[in-house]
Amino acid sequence: MALDFGFIPVVPPKSNRLEPWQYDKAMYCKRNEIERLFRRLKGFRRIFSRFEKLDVLFLGFLTFALIVEALR
Repeated sequence: MALDFGFIPVVPPKSNRLEPWQYDKAMYCKRNEIERLFRRLKGFRRIFSRFEKLDVLFLGFLTFALIVEALR
């Protein structure tokens, strides 16, 4: 089990689970925000398709996309 390796569960257990685990609700909210950010970044076709082959150009456009998302 993941708990044996020291992992902390972030996703809540299903309601019908016989032995539910404790999870951090605040961490779950942050995880959800990160997942939504990645979904919005996939809207930038240039990032999703990796048109930029140079790392510097890719990171530059990724930075630009993050700034655009922050200003929304």
